[in-house]
Amino acid sequence: MRATENIRRSRTAAAAAGLAVLGALAAGCGDEASTDAQDAGTSVTSTQASGMPGGGMASAMPGMSRMPGMAMNDPSATPANKIDGAAEASFQLLDTRPPGTDGVKGTAWLAQDGKTTLTVNLTGLKPSAQYVGHLHAQPCAAENGGAHFKFDANGPDTPPNEVHIGFTAGADGMGMATVTNDREVGDAAKAVVIHPADALDNRLACADF
Repeated sequence: MRATENIRRSRTAAAAAGLAVLGALAAGCGDEASTDAQDAGTSVTSTQASGMPGGGMASAMPGMSRMPGMAMNDPSATPANKIDGAAEASFQLLDTRPPGTDGVKGTAWLAQDGKTTLTVNLTGLKPSAQYVGHLHAQPCAAENGGAHFKFDANGPDTPPNEVHIGFTAGADGMGMATVTNDREVGDAAKAVVIHPADALDNRLACADF
């Protein structure tokens, strides 16, 4: 009986911790301001483990793949850089980046062909660390991307109303992820911002589209 009770308590604590992390990811980047909007009504692919060691964000946060609106990485999706007409942009380091990240480099692609596909590829990351990103409504030079892009300015801070992406860096410090949204963002999404999942206020890198 005592062993069973200990297991129950451990599972309860783990669930509470997971919900706290998910809440922080939804708030992301230290702001909840509204952005240029389009009508709501998007849907997002289901979250799956990334191709990175450890299975990415989904395996790091058990149950995340089953939570509606939290799709952050779909390894089965066609990467944006494989889609004709995709915009390509290099990441630039931000002055809010965490210590020890001066060597981070990478590229982002944004494709729109009836839906939106976002792909990021970075190197120089902390091995096995988790990272998260969002499409933003301002270019990198404007307050490091400003507020998150939203389809509905009065809608929630989570997908499908926002476009989030997440992954776990490999042992070599490389991270790559793709996420899709069933609506086009048009020209209202200006940039993508990446930061550590455990330090959401420390915007690491930004790429303008």
